[in-house]
Amino acid sequence: MINLKLEGKVAIVTGASRGLGRAVAIALLEQGACVLAVARSHKDLKELETLEPERTRVMTCDMLDSELVASLPGVAIEAFGCLDIVVNNAGIAPAGSFIDQPNEEWDRVLAINVTAPAILARAAGRHMVEQGSGKIINIASTSGILGKAILVSYSASKGAMLQFTKALAAEWAKKGVQVNAIAPGAFATEAQRAVLDSPVMLDRRLGKIPMRRMGEPNEIGPLACYLASPLSDFVTGSVFVIDGGESAKL
Repeated sequence: MINLKLEGKVAIVTGASRGLGRAVAIALLEQGACVLAVARSHKDLKELETLEPERTRVMTCDMLDSELVASLPGVAIEAFGCLDIVVNNAGIAPAGSFIDQPNEEWDRVLAINVTAPAILARAAGRHMVEQGSGKIINIASTSGILGKAILVSYSASKGAMLQFTKALAAEWAKKGVQVNAIAPGAFATEAQRAVLDSPVMLDRRLGKIPMRRMGEPNEIGPLACYLASPLSDFVTGSVFVIDGGESAKL
């Protein structure tokens, strides 16, 4: 078994109360890391805290509150003494016709999916640059690579996240901080509930995936842990697609 050397490392995971964020938080805890789990749902966060109470802190946070987002690194450092990892996972994906989308909704998607992660990365980066090490992991989407109808604002925001990842990686490479992105495809989470509950929609969706299944949330954890670990110190500015082959097919 490979030792990822994450024991005692300190991570912030946003959107940690459910879905992929929860899976990443659990995987980091299983590897011995300490986690500040952040989300809007206090109830779900408290359930997460019971798994490893000594190494878990939870905090409710509206990602539209820029001051609160910027304070998260300080909270993690106060709780655990340092900060090594940030996983920018929180996001929203309202579906609908772009021509009918209100400007306010477009602004909200970009604020939560792009601006909030940038604010958190900047705040964390100040500590990481000073200590000469750190890992920023941005959870993007295959929609940011290919674009998806009825998810125009989401696709645009995740495309921006990918370029943010690459540019920031280039800027911080000499400072000992690695910045990478994971681009998931379809995963069996609550975000896909409408599809999962409809045999017709599910069959249509799986037909687009060469592996003919959705990913399970726990399948993203090992990849996130690798990118969070010292074993990936020479990996930066990369986008790791995990989608069952959907974006690779002709």
